[in-house]
Amino acid sequence: MRVACIGEAMVELSLEGPAADRARLGYAGDVLNTAVYLKRAAPELQVDFVTRLGRDGFSDRMRAFIAGEGVGTGAIETDPDRRPGLYAIETDAEGERSFTYWRDSSAARAMFQTGDGPDFSALEDYDVVYLSGITLAILPKPVRSAFCAWLERRQRDDGGIAFDSNYRPALWPDQETARGAAGRMWKACTIGLPSLDDEMALFGDADEAAAVDRLARYGFTGALKRGARGPVSLGAPDPDDPAYLQMPVAPAPEDFPPARQVVDTTAAGDSFNGGYLGALLTGKSQDEALRAGHAMASRVVGAKGAIIPR
Repeated sequence: MRVACIGEAMVELSLEGPAADRARLGYAGDVLNTAVYLKRAAPELQVDFVTRLGRDGFSDRMRAFIAGEGVGTGAIETDPDRRPGLYAIETDAEGERSFTYWRDSSAARAMFQTGDGPDFSALEDYDVVYLSGITLAILPKPVRSAFCAWLERRQRDDGGIAFDSNYRPALWPDQETARGAAGRMWKACTIGLPSLDDEMALFGDADEAAAVDRLARYGFTGALKRGARGPVSLGAPDPDDPAYLQMPVAPAPEDFPPARQVVDTTAAGDSFNGGYLGALLTGKSQDEALRAGHAMASRVVGAKGAIIPR
């Protein structure tokens, strides 16, 4: 099976503590994080990262890092005039993180753009494409609209689409635009991986039950992430399909034990997505996929940075 993970890769500066004046250099981005953890969870899958980078030293190092994780780089476009974006992470004593970004002119914002208009043909041969709300947010409006239309056609042709809304208000011109794009994708995707806090902030759901009810109506299979409380199963699985075993709406706490320690919550949701997709796309049950995602996220929050050492 071939999986394309479409998004922005950035240079990551991770400060070593609340009062640190030194930082560790890394490479990350929400979809790249998921691609790496998906490949670690399911080495038998072909996982490719789809983005646009420059011809600078940081772009070269990033390509080498991605390839070193076993993630394919053949679909990465090259832009001679742009560079990767940059962000810095600061964490407090409880491991909660805050970010500062420099990404307005990143190469990834020019993905799929040619002199003849948007071109998504490089994605045609993949069994599953994975993207996030951040992927959509960084694209210019005409390209984003064309991409959503391409994904809708893909769904009608029974192509696999996995989506995480990953709502970041600063990337969108307004909430209405973000809500429209996310809603369009929830209707088009076949695997949905929303987070409760993002969905409530974006769609104004009154509570968790309202969010679950709304998401269930879209018809995709997936998981609603709730942090340390564990995920809620979404969708209406076919009881005759062993790949989907429906979980109760309110799983028992012992089903998803919290992380032993929380050092840095960066990429908690992204790593859940990688673990979950790795299990689901290799034929595991929904129950096993939920547990695999939660276990992966629990390990990741116990170390600094978005992509922890293997």
